[in-house]
Amino acid sequence: MNFPNTISTGLFITASMLIISCGGQAGKNEATNEAIRGVDTSYLDTNYKATDDFYLYANNGWLKNNPVPPSEGAWGTFHFLRNDVFGKLKEILESSSGNKEAAKGSSEQLIGDFYASGMDSTAIETAGLTPMKAALDKINVVKDKKELAALTADMHSHLIFALFTPDINPDAKKSDQIIVTFNQGGLGLPDRDYYSRTDDRSKTIREKYVTHIHKMLVLMGESEANAKKDADAIMKIETALANASWTNVENRDPIKTYNKKSMQDLEKMCPLFNWAKYVTLAGMTNTDSVIIGQPSFFIGLNKTIAAISLEDWKKYFAFGLVGVMSPRLSSAFENERFDFYDRTLGGAKQMKPRWKRVLTATDRSLGDALGKIFVDKHFPAEAKKRVSEMVQNLIAAYKERIKTRDWMNESTKQQAIAKLDKMMQKFGYPDVWKDYKGLNVSRDSYAKNSWNSNLFRWEETVNKLGKPVDRTEWAMSPPTINAYYNPNMNEIVFPAGIMQYPFFDVDQDDAINYGAMGAVIGHELTHGFDDQGSLFDGDGNMKQWWTKDDSTRFKRKTEMITNQYNKYVAIDTMHVSGPLTLGENIADLGGLTLAYYAYKKSLEGKEINIINGFTPEQRFFLGWARGWCVNYTPEYLRQMVLTNVHSPGNFRVMGPLSNMQEFYDAFGVKEGDKMYRKPEERAMIW
Repeated sequence: MNFPNTISTGLFITASMLIISCGGQAGKNEATNEAIRGVDTSYLDTNYKATDDFYLYANNGWLKNNPVPPSEGAWGTFHFLRNDVFGKLKEILESSSGNKEAAKGSSEQLIGDFYASGMDSTAIETAGLTPMKAALDKINVVKDKKELAALTADMHSHLIFALFTPDINPDAKKSDQIIVTFNQGGLGLPDRDYYSRTDDRSKTIREKYVTHIHKMLVLMGESEANAKKDADAIMKIETALANASWTNVENRDPIKTYNKKSMQDLEKMCPLFNWAKYVTLAGMTNTDSVIIGQPSFFIGLNKTIAAISLEDWKKYFAFGLVGVMSPRLSSAFENERFDFYDRTLGGAKQMKPRWKRVLTATDRSLGDALGKIFVDKHFPAEAKKRVSEMVQNLIAAYKERIKTRDWMNESTKQQAIAKLDKMMQKFGYPDVWKDYKGLNVSRDSYAKNSWNSNLFRWEETVNKLGKPVDRTEWAMSPPTINAYYNPNMNEIVFPAGIMQYPFFDVDQDDAINYGAMGAVIGHELTHGFDDQGSLFDGDGNMKQWWTKDDSTRFKRKTEMITNQYNKYVAIDTMHVSGPLTLGENIADLGGLTLAYYAYKKSLEGKEINIINGFTPEQRFFLGWARGWCVNYTPEYLRQMVLTNVHSPGNFRVMGPLSNMQEFYDAFGVKEGDKMYRKPEERAMIW
């Protein structure tokens, strides 16, 4: 049972990666003799031909010398870059935690006390499971399955999403109104298919998961015999929920997952769950209509409630509670969670240092408080200004591309341009910082601080109901290395973390800036017009604004991308899922194309220059390739292929490039080269 996914479409694998600065190789503009940061040739491996495997040509020098560290499941540009900002944030947190006189409720007091409580390993070990006793007692005293609704509301109010996952966001068809959405959930494994796949590895993972549940129950005080029986019962519950769940590909469809129902309709689907009590206790006041993501799941949930005994349900809730909270508990609980989720599923050999784990938790709970101090100290205004200028250049390029698309008619083109004109742009950090008034954070208990902050975040969320949509809100904290497009808001958002070298640097060659940061911008812009974003208009409403013929032609082009990525073998016999990764693959191709033409436009009137022996066009594509340079453990890569909407790094590089004649021209790709695709096989959308 995990925290819910963000409603937004992100650029990278997770929403919690943070960035650092990394030394690049300086070059000279040979036209002006001005020193600038050019291609870092240490990344290159000329044993590979750019025309055969551009990913390894551009990155293998780095890949060979940077294996995955023991504490990681993957190690690449983003993971490596994260450490500098981690270092900067660590300095902020250590300084704040050292100030015991900070004003109550100030950012310094909140983050300082939260961090100090997490670093107090002696107090955490002494407390053991005690911080969760009151919550566990609530579970233990339940006498009837009718009380499961109240229990679920309490769990959800602390961001522990048993049974299903609630969300509160703008209505997809009325984006100026906030509505409750209920989606499938309640699983401990990464995806529903983990419970049903018949290959040997999947069977082994299920066996190890049951063992993990068993060990956690023993740590919670159960006997070995009872823990074994209860672990099997919990697995039975989760398997039933998984069998009722939709696939990750089905869940990508905004139309199929938009099922607006009255509360009475929901009660008919799942009558054994007291929905009226749940919404009242969860704080969802005046909830008349809701969105049901997967109606058949809630019908299946009702059957599962009927089939499972109360005692087994209580064990399921107790395990879910402790499982989610285990990183805030004593080492026995944290180590057991690490052993299954990070070691077995992710391939990590050892746990990250405590300060990194606590820093990540602080950012999750108090992202604006930490982020405000971070941007005040480390975010240059010039970066925000220059990236904003790049966005305008990319939007101008997009408009020109739209006008020249022969597969779109004039009315659709006008609607697309109107959507671009309405797109909200956010850079660096929020204009309005979050107010944490009412949140109690002390140095007494790490677990209680997390418990309190989870409740604060939930109450903050449900308090949106009945109020105007807050379009100043951010879904990521400022130090995050990521970016996103939100179709309900029709907005692109770039946190301060990603507006740094190597993605962007005022002293870096513009070709690389555009190939890296420009393509990031273009990626998010294109999400507004991928297979999901294209279903929403400029006001963020799910609405058909395409002509029928244009939609048909667009789908035909996206099917080419699906078929292309379906053929990529990621590891062993595991292929990339073209349908699962479609939106990100469209955004990669579109974003890179837009960035290329925006860069070419920026060269007008300028003298073409050679730096490090590479033309501007070549440096542009090398900047793109470097962004996706990453090594994976086999375990991490397998999990990524099965569950992640992003393709592995090598295919994010080579997939778009093999569709672009501009890349062929830059590096002389010709028929017979491995990067070559026949013109009729190349997907060209934006």
